[in-house]
Amino acid sequence: MKSFANVTLFLLQSFLFPLYSSSLHQTSPDNSSPFPSDFLFGTSSSAYQYEGAYLTDGKGLNNWDVFSHEKPGDILDGGNGDIAVDQYNRFMEDIQSMNYLGVNSYRFSISWSRVLPKGRLGGINHLGVEHYNRLIDALIRNGITPFVTLNHFDYPQELENRFKSWLSPEMQKEFGYLADTCFKHFGDRVKHWITINEPNQQIILSYLKGIFPPNRCSMPFGNCSQGNSETEPFIAAHNTILAHAKAVQIYQTKYKKEQKGSIGIVVQTSWFEPISDSTADKNAAERAQSFYSNWILDPVVYGKYPKEMVNLLGSALPKFSKKEMKNLKRYKSDFLGINHYTSYFIQDCLISACNSGDGASRSEGFALKLIQKGNISVGEVTDVSWLNIDPKGFRKMLNYLTDRYPNIPMFITENGLGELQKPETTVKELLNDTKRVRYLSGYLDALKTAMRDGANVKGYFAWSLLDNFEWLYGYKLRFGIYHVDYTTLKRTPKQSAYWYKNFIENHMRTRDLADKK
Repeated sequence: MKSFANVTLFLLQSFLFPLYSSSLHQTSPDNSSPFPSDFLFGTSSSAYQYEGAYLTDGKGLNNWDVFSHEKPGDILDGGNGDIAVDQYNRFMEDIQSMNYLGVNSYRFSISWSRVLPKGRLGGINHLGVEHYNRLIDALIRNGITPFVTLNHFDYPQELENRFKSWLSPEMQKEFGYLADTCFKHFGDRVKHWITINEPNQQIILSYLKGIFPPNRCSMPFGNCSQGNSETEPFIAAHNTILAHAKAVQIYQTKYKKEQKGSIGIVVQTSWFEPISDSTADKNAAERAQSFYSNWILDPVVYGKYPKEMVNLLGSALPKFSKKEMKNLKRYKSDFLGINHYTSYFIQDCLISACNSGDGASRSEGFALKLIQKGNISVGEVTDVSWLNIDPKGFRKMLNYLTDRYPNIPMFITENGLGELQKPETTVKELLNDTKRVRYLSGYLDALKTAMRDGANVKGYFAWSLLDNFEWLYGYKLRFGIYHVDYTTLKRTPKQSAYWYKNFIENHMRTRDLADKK
């Protein structure tokens, strides 16, 4: 028997969606679908942002538990992930929503402190393992492929207290143990593994700007009580890259032959457009890439840092030993995960006069990030200061990655639009999210075009299924295609949910017709 919610979905889709389909569904001139039969359409999430149950069933404290409780003033609404959207208890309801959408994959992350509350020295929490077994089994029963991230910003606070987490090589051993534990318990069913989620972004926010835990930085980047923004980001990144390599080595030597899965890493990317046609600004745009996504991807793919970083940073950039370089080249990622949201103009600050600002320092490549060039903005402006809508930049980014890392499959592991909830914003306005529909339509069109250009993309995951805890924005920034009432935790589909459902159905239909010809 259909629930009232499902009847409501049907009625809304039947009567309202055609209006959106005709006005907002942008299709390419070539109506054939570039998406192959094994293409994954999904949504993304992460443990801290979704699960809640922060001390339930033996889970230990993680870095975000401690930070959000000790420094609630650093979060826009003073919120935390204690309850979040309670997916720990409500995952079956959310899987029903995924079924309605027609997605065939779901990206989620493992809470490190739920499985290993105190790291490798504290023992395995079998109740945590059982939770993920139930989630994975439920997804598979419903025809949804689990796409699992081992680490998405959160880690046991114990590791920070004992040896300063990512600033120590000890973290490589800890992460290797986490990876081994997860491969052992879940790898018979999980065939897509991500080691670490966007370490480039996490490290910049945690060790350069100091606004994410462990809140380490130095002036002028931020006002922290400890840290060094000119050295620590590169130490933390070095340990992260080697931790990733360790996990890949463990999987490929110990598990892959029997489990037959794949493993990769996720970075955040932004398209960096030179603010002028000058050689200096074009070089600056390339430096911006080198100090952002290439910072992680070059070592993962080629076993070495980008030459722009080596030339500018000198001794501040750690060096890989011969053995480490050998392992990086030998145990390569099977795919690259790409989180992409927006674009920036880039202005040279190396040989040109330049204002201070994001990207302008030596530690960031002397490449100033701007969203305006005179009166021209880089894409459509939104109410989120860092997020402009620029689908053309997405296509350029995918083509850039294809040229720099040829023949490596990619998954778009996050892409979406956040909307700030203001005091006067009504639920009706949040549900009628036409700008998010326009965003998804434009970016998926750009993805189709990039795939026709030659980008080897195997899947697309919208961020996010649900509104959720968005880090320093708390619950004020909503990325979900389902609205969440944070008082009752009721989930309600937005217009973007209907649009995404229709998009998936249309492309499956187009592909099936093409297969019959």
